[in-house]
Amino acid sequence: MSRMAWVVGSLVALATGVFGYGAGREGSPVPALVGQARSQFAHWLPGKADVVVQPPAKASGPVVYYQNPDGKPAYSLTPMATVDGRAFRAVHASEDLRFDADEPEPEVGTEASAAAGTKRVRFYRNPMGLPDTSATPKKDSMGMDYLPVYEGEDSDDGTVRISPGKLQRTGVRTEVAERRVLSMPVRAPGAIEEDERRISVIAMRTDAFIEKVEGVTTGDHVHKGQPLLRLFSPEMNAAAAQYLTGIGYEGARRRLENLGIPPEVIDEIERTRKVPATITWSAPRDGVVVERNVSDGMRAKSGDTLFKLVDHSRVWVLVDVTERDLAAVAEGQKATVRARTFPDRAFTGTVTRIYPHLAMGTRTARLRIELPNPNGDLRPGMFADVEIATGTDKPVVAVPDDAVIDTGAKQVVLVDKGDGRFEPRPVRLGVRGDGYVEIRDGIAAGDRVVTSANFLIDAESNLKAALQGLSEPKPDPGPQAAAEGKSP
Repeated sequence: MSRMAWVVGSLVALATGVFGYGAGREGSPVPALVGQARSQFAHWLPGKADVVVQPPAKASGPVVYYQNPDGKPAYSLTPMATVDGRAFRAVHASEDLRFDADEPEPEVGTEASAAAGTKRVRFYRNPMGLPDTSATPKKDSMGMDYLPVYEGEDSDDGTVRISPGKLQRTGVRTEVAERRVLSMPVRAPGAIEEDERRISVIAMRTDAFIEKVEGVTTGDHVHKGQPLLRLFSPEMNAAAAQYLTGIGYEGARRRLENLGIPPEVIDEIERTRKVPATITWSAPRDGVVVERNVSDGMRAKSGDTLFKLVDHSRVWVLVDVTERDLAAVAEGQKATVRARTFPDRAFTGTVTRIYPHLAMGTRTARLRIELPNPNGDLRPGMFADVEIATGTDKPVVAVPDDAVIDTGAKQVVLVDKGDGRFEPRPVRLGVRGDGYVEIRDGIAAGDRVVTSANFLIDAESNLKAALQGLSEPKPDPGPQAAAEGKSP
């Protein structure tokens, strides 16, 4: 018997579900058929004979819009018909789904709503966001109803309340403000150059004849004291002879030094007490021969450059930084240099000089970075990409860049107070880096801020402030204050 009752009950439920749509239509025979079936099988359903199928509640309220009769996403504010002549279905207020409220709108001024403890409407605001309010329901010039503002939604605590449905539709996202180390590297192009302090030029201070040039060519690496050439100079020989006759006199040795004769040659003249036929000229430092302008038997005039040597064990990187990034760079900061010849290698150097002038054409400032180059891999003339680490290692309160609303005159973040309440707070910004910005004043670590759709919430807040200013009645200053010309 119980099994039979279960089967019959299932059939009745299935019939109710299948024909539910028809039951709601006016003049449909489905409700009568379902009731007749339940009465016929009532003896199989103990204790359920008094169950009556209730038709859906009748639509109530004014018509808010018209929908396509086939349920397609086509709507109209006025009656209209489809292409084949069928009228659009009228959708009443009770049938419209609402996502912008947490509860149904209470009817204003009814005793039932007051007894149920529902919120009362304080005033009505313009649906288009215009600064216009009304104490009673009304329509604007386009026929749109004014929107009610309920008690509690217009509090004076500086917060704005957004319903959960609207939060979900607008895609509001939040993030907790945390203390973090911000680093915003300054990136700029550069070029490798010679260290000006490691360049040596070999030139004669008097006319001379080149007797013999050693086997040193351009590009060769020479060491300090290595012979470069042998030369003959009548003036140098005369000064050497004078030195031999007056050894011990400082003036005679000083004349040889003024002619640029190497110290080791002067010491050799003093030791042997002979004037050499030729003088051997040696390298003054370690380096690479970048210029050779001398040949055997040629005459070298005073001031002519014979050799130019450059020490490449340390090089410079000259970087052009934009005027906007110049304030973040300081001498002593570390820099990472990647030569385009070696993109997989990083060389670490230090900013040693910020040049005092800007390039007027490019509005850039030049920096100098010194790099060790013991293997000589970095060659002058190479292009490089430079990254200069700015900021400090001290953690600061930071929020994502998207959380800040910058109006130009001030910066604001929206703090999530929970339960759909948001508070706009002005903040003072600091350094930026890694997609975050430092907040020096306005919020603390642990505050949750809005990072997405914050402009929509800010618009709600500004609208609320404007409506409050219009809705608050100004107190009467009184006849005495009016006579004295005072105003509140």
